[in-house]
Amino acid sequence: MSTLCRAFLVNKAKILQSASSVLVRAGQNNYSESGPQSLIGRDFLTLKDFTPAEIKQLLWTAKDLKTRIKLQKEIVRPLIGKSIAMIFQKRSTRTRLSTETGMTLLGGHAAFLGPDDIHLGVNESVKDSARVLTRMCDLILARVYSQKDLDDLAEESSAPVISGLSDLYHPLQILADFLTLQEHFGYLRGLKIAWVGDGNNITHSLMMGCGKLGIDLSVATPRGYECDPKVTQDMINLASKNDMQFHTTNDPLEAVYRANVIVTDTWISMGQEEEKQKRLNDFAGYQVTRKMLKEVHNDWVFLHCLPRKPEEVDDDIFYDKHSIVWQEAENRKWTVMAVMLHLLTDYTPASYIPKFTRGE
Repeated sequence: MSTLCRAFLVNKAKILQSASSVLVRAGQNNYSESGPQSLIGRDFLTLKDFTPAEIKQLLWTAKDLKTRIKLQKEIVRPLIGKSIAMIFQKRSTRTRLSTETGMTLLGGHAAFLGPDDIHLGVNESVKDSARVLTRMCDLILARVYSQKDLDDLAEESSAPVISGLSDLYHPLQILADFLTLQEHFGYLRGLKIAWVGDGNNITHSLMMGCGKLGIDLSVATPRGYECDPKVTQDMINLASKNDMQFHTTNDPLEAVYRANVIVTDTWISMGQEEEKQKRLNDFAGYQVTRKMLKEVHNDWVFLHCLPRKPEEVDDDIFYDKHSIVWQEAENRKWTVMAVMLHLLTDYTPASYIPKFTRGE
């Protein structure tokens, strides 16, 4: 980053200093020596494809947008004239609303394409759909059943493709989780996160995110519901490179011991309804309760990507002061805004760089 650019960021940051207590001066050596990275034209399909500096940049921009637009009441519309096509094979309140409202705030337009509007790979091949959408929109977000559909879309589309969820990954959710934890604790590396539940797409993206940023992670799943072996091996490789602790177990109490963050998700995803009773039986003992959290760290918080069902976490924990699920849900908007913005423009945040490691 040039001296002139650094001075500009610091001067702008002074105006916003009171907006957040978890931000530190731009230029402090906790981000990237080379300054902001260009992400224009990239696909956002998994955090595995992004460097630690690039993930931090997305989180910095999300915090910057939240500060400028929500707290400072600024109008920030760099995407006037831009549009995003949103393909939804699976419904979602947060993914749809965050993307539509976020794109509008940035000055662009979002077009929703549900199952009645586009039958991806049925009435029209994925290849043909991608080529049509590319000629009409600047971005494509797809919430699909199969990761292969996302990969095929990205291969054929000249517009960047964003994962809104697949059977393998859900990277947007983990960005929102990390922003929420960063706001709450003031840092990320130095925390211990415990996952209790199914070894699913959320778990896989949590593993990639923690692995990239060096955040300790312990994963508890019932036998037969462990994470994808290839994703697990990727995480083991990242953990060895980043000097972090990664642990898997079938015992929830072992996973949550001294954890700062407890995370769970639905046990019965869309399309698994026929397995409901079997899954409820297999997940016995995995409901997050006060008893389960007896040995967690005293500063613990609870996360859930929603929608939540009582068998996953009881009311005592879900509505407790330690539960930050509503802040987490809101941050889906600011993080998807950051992704859309960076895939289309070279945006440099005006606010302070967040801390990422305890003690910075």
